Amino acid sequence: MSDNTFDIIVIGGGPGGYVAAIRASQLGLKTAVVEREHLGGICLNWGCIPTKALLRSAEVYRNMQHAGSYGLSASGIGFDLAKVVARSRGVSAQLQAGVKHLLKKNKVTVFEGQGRLAGKGKVTVGDGKAQLSGKHIILATGARARNLPGLEADGKLVWSYKEAMVPDVMPKRLLVIGSGAIGIEFASFYNALGSDVTVVEVMERVLPVEDEEISAFARKSFEKQGMKIITGASVKSLAKGKDEVTVTIEAAGKTQEVTVDRVISAVGIVGNVENLGLENTKVVVEKTHVVVNQWLETGEPGVYAIGDLAGAPWLAHKASHEGVICVEKIAGRNDVHPLNIRNIPGCTYCHPQVASVGLTEAKAKEKGYQVKVGRFPFMGNGKAIALGETEGMVKTVFDAKTGELLGAHMIGAEVTELIQGYMVAKTLETTEVELMHAVFPHPTLSEMMHESVLDAYGHAIHF
Repeated sequence: MSDNTFDIIVIGGGPGGYVAAIRASQLGLKTAVVEREHLGGICLNWGCIPTKALLRSAEVYRNMQHAGSYGLSASGIGFDLAKVVARSRGVSAQLQAGVKHLLKKNKVTVFEGQGRLAGKGKVTVGDGKAQLSGKHIILATGARARNLPGLEADGKLVWSYKEAMVPDVMPKRLLVIGSGAIGIEFASFYNALGSDVTVVEVMERVLPVEDEEISAFARKSFEKQGMKIITGASVKSLAKGKDEVTVTIEAAGKTQEVTVDRVISAVGIVGNVENLGLENTKVVVEKTHVVVNQWLETGEPGVYAIGDLAGAPWLAHKASHEGVICVEKIAGRNDVHPLNIRNIPGCTYCHPQVASVGLTEAKAKEKGYQVKVGRFPFMGNGKAIALGETEGMVKTVFDAKTGELLGAHMIGAEVTELIQGYMVAKTLETTEVELMHAVFPHPTLSEMMHESVLDAYGHAIHF
């Protein structure tokens, strides 16, 4: 092969693209990645990772304010916003360097610039500065924030996630449009650092993809922390002043005006399908996302799509897993399995944290299942009490006929770490019997997972 001829070319170096490239190289395929901005993609540079660094600062700050509850004393508690942001950016930079190292270590060739299909098996980089040939081309260009007409982010008074991650000022009053994971995480961060936060959600409840009980629990907790939550509402207009915004909100047939210093728009994403050279191909685009089959193949032979570009759920770990499935199928492995969407966990790193996998109770019933439901509160767990984190619950949903674990839903401290246990159980097609017989260590938060299973069958010990 020539230097610019490859087995696989990946357009996009995010969590889907760079993982696909590394796995392809491990399988002996000559691989290239074309990235127009930053290796690691939005997740590493402007999403998952830096927001978690910000939220960690908020968590530490919150705990410092409650030092007395732990028999400790702290005075002069405060924060330096510039340093909080700098730490977050430093975490991203460290990990981006790590991705570069991994690609180099795995002998993946990296090209900088916009990748574009240029005929069968051809990719151009930038303004033709490189011409690449590849047997297989994987599109992994991700997605960007959706802008609603009249509510577009301007980077000054109306922020997208990028501006919200690197604020130059701490707004005294903040309005967040959208209560999905992105909106609620920013609301949680700014609320913890003292902003007067209002959240507007068009659906009837916050975190609308979560189980209804979890959403209700979350709302009570957020309001207890001082957030104002307006659901079943839409933002009709924004009137910008010199350094404030007056927002007109309509809910239940009534309108109200709220004046804030900044607005964060978190109303979903759209796929990056532009400038990819899709026009003269058989690639099908629906609602800004590329249509693929179970093996991530598009309608164009030899062209694949993974991650946010290929549709929901818009999660980094889904993108990475799709990248592995895609290249292993290309490599001809016979142990590849299609992705089961119901086994993909979702996590929201607000306070308290929220995590889930599988069907909600309502969805399970909607699908015709007879269900057994178990619950266990954090207040009944010794480790949670010792941590001073008694706010939360674990909920499990089982098929009453077969004992299949249909779904698990959690809210509380560190549930984003705990959810993996249920994800493994679902992947192994575990029933309630195996979970009941499993021995959970004491004292741990994970014991609540056991108790929730026991409760579904009337055997809970500690509640």
